[in-house]
Amino acid sequence: MEERSSKRMKPTVEEEEDPPGLTHPSSSSSSHLNLPPSMNRPTVSLETQRINRLIHSNHYHSPSKPIYSDRFIPSRSGSNFALFGLEPSPKKEDGPGSYAGMLRTALFGPETPEKRDVVTGFSPSGNIFRYKTETQRPVNSFPPFGCDNGPSVSRSPVKPPRNILKSAYKVLDAPALQDDFYLNLVDWSAQNVLAVGLGNCVYLWNACSSKVTKLCDLGGDESVCSVIWALRGTHLAIGTSSGTVEIWDALRCRRIRTMGGHRLRVGALAWSSSVLSSGSRDKKILQRDIRSQEDHVGKLTGHRSEVCGLKWSYDNLELASGGNDNKLLVWNQHSTQPVLRYCEHTAAVKAIAWSPHLHGLLASGGGTADRCIRFWNTTTNTRLSCVDTNSQVCNLAWSKNVNELVSTHGYSQNQIIVWKYPSMSKLATLTGHTFRVLYLAVSPDGQTIVTGAGDETLRFWNVFPSPKSQSRESRIGALSFGRTTIR
Repeated sequence: MEERSSKRMKPTVEEEEDPPGLTHPSSSSSSHLNLPPSMNRPTVSLETQRINRLIHSNHYHSPSKPIYSDRFIPSRSGSNFALFGLEPSPKKEDGPGSYAGMLRTALFGPETPEKRDVVTGFSPSGNIFRYKTETQRPVNSFPPFGCDNGPSVSRSPVKPPRNILKSAYKVLDAPALQDDFYLNLVDWSAQNVLAVGLGNCVYLWNACSSKVTKLCDLGGDESVCSVIWALRGTHLAIGTSSGTVEIWDALRCRRIRTMGGHRLRVGALAWSSSVLSSGSRDKKILQRDIRSQEDHVGKLTGHRSEVCGLKWSYDNLELASGGNDNKLLVWNQHSTQPVLRYCEHTAAVKAIAWSPHLHGLLASGGGTADRCIRFWNTTTNTRLSCVDTNSQVCNLAWSKNVNELVSTHGYSQNQIIVWKYPSMSKLATLTGHTFRVLYLAVSPDGQTIVTGAGDETLRFWNVFPSPKSQSRESRIGALSFGRTTIR
């Protein structure tokens, strides 16, 4: 036993000498290895040394044999970075260093290493980035959520809010424009001609040339109660205080037909192709087909007071009517009784508007005691939402270019409001009229509105954006500032 132990103390030809500082495992630790008795002892010693080398590999590398890895990791201390064109260029600001500086500022903010620390050669003791003490910054301050004051870096553009001019760009004097909530005395044609009822006369104002033409004079005690253009903008229907409805050829300034049927004034009119609907103070709605020789081809009964609002839907399938009985009724093409009844308003319903963007979406506004704009889905007979405007709602109109609408108001603020639908957030509040804003019409390009009030003025406002296929210049000449008269 002693002879075999002494032999183990001498390194054999197959073994390597242990490096300095590396100790043999004790006999007790080798005894923990469960080895068969037949195993050669020198072989066990060699395996033990290999295990120790693996355990202490972090502290020792054999000087006689290099250690190879499966990856190539270069040593920066022995590299010549000048071969790769990484020498600093102090006079050239648009090179790689300038881009690296902008990128570093955009990612980490201004508190980052200087450009020379990144672009110049690396020293063995230096790192690529010398990070400073971490500072607390909110997440939304980093790009793309926020922006720093560093060099400009290309980011996705943020669409600014649309700027709506708060004052009217043009004002027309309209003497004798009646201050009557139940009348509808202003309309804008597809030919860009504005029709206005003043007293017992109707005047036409050409928005392209600013030319004013007197279309008719009813004479005597007759007065104009409503006007509306046919779809093509060549014929104008006029409702009178005597209960008659007249059709005029606007190009020739000639009356072509007069139709009766109502006993009292006609304050509301609405076209649907060749059918003209008229609403009167006698509580009736008459359907008139201008191709027929009869004065009317249908009579709708449902309101218990004066009919002051009428609008056909864009598909000409539904007619909405509002009355002084606080009711909003919906009719189809062939019904003589309303198919839908909405009774939530607590004041007269004059303001009615169908959405051009969503089929069956109807908006209505109530008078002084109500002050609310309500939305309805007539397809599903659903009450959608309600907004209290804190003011009498006189008119409503949708934009055909964007999903917005405009409302005009009376008591007590006499304002005009542009709304974003469906959030009903206010985009702009316009003021200028000193009386109730009772009349409203939209230009054929959908960008401009005209409002009329008991202060005997017509005011023009640019409130809606232009369609994408059209230039921003409106054909009505938005740059023609000033104040003129319509007659």
